[in-house]
Amino acid sequence: MSKILEVIVNWSEVWPLLIPLVFVLFGDKQPALLTPVIVYLWLALVLNVACDIIADFKHPYHFPPWLQSNNPIYNIHSIGRFACFSYLFITLPQSQFRAVKGFILLAFLLFLIVDFSFFERFFYPYHLSGNLLSIEAYFLLIYCMLYYLAALNDENDAAFKGPVFWIVTGLSMYVVINFFVFLFYVPMIDQNMKLAMHIWKVHDAAYVILCFFITRAFYATTRN
Repeated sequence: MSKILEVIVNWSEVWPLLIPLVFVLFGDKQPALLTPVIVYLWLALVLNVACDIIADFKHPYHFPPWLQSNNPIYNIHSIGRFACFSYLFITLPQSQFRAVKGFILLAFLLFLIVDFSFFERFFYPYHLSGNLLSIEAYFLLIYCMLYYLAALNDENDAAFKGPVFWIVTGLSMYVVINFFVFLFYVPMIDQNMKLAMHIWKVHDAAYVILCFFITRAFYATTRN
């Protein structure tokens, strides 16, 4: 039983994705507005499976040197997640804050160029990019806040009930919980590797919450 629980915990960035994908595969067709979220789920599934395979099997199966680290995959995942959710927020039928949303996207692209040109290596094998994950979480949180502000200003009660609301709420919880995890994760690795590994379980728990909220959104569209 302990081995099974260990596998469930270790693969908690994979199996939660299967829950909303069940609704995608076997439920009613989701609205076109949610397409970037569906794209993200498939992308995340492929990348997270690759990450966990490298983490669990690189030593017993003697993977080649270029497959000894999954950190670059986390970088790709972070950029892909930001791209998909940015597309969702930018294409939402909300008239307000369009210029701000465009500025956030440009600011993130500028950050990528500057950070990986001067401060970090994209394919650095020894730890995640704390800068990338922190900035991604920060900008996604701004997107979420703009969604709520626009809904309040428009006095749109439907914006607090529909599938997008559930997705934005789950994403808000994910980035709020993980912002400080991402910000201090690299210093924790340098100071106390075991503590860093335990802290990452907070991220995994938040990721499960995000997937359940996305599932709730898909369930709402299927039910309606």
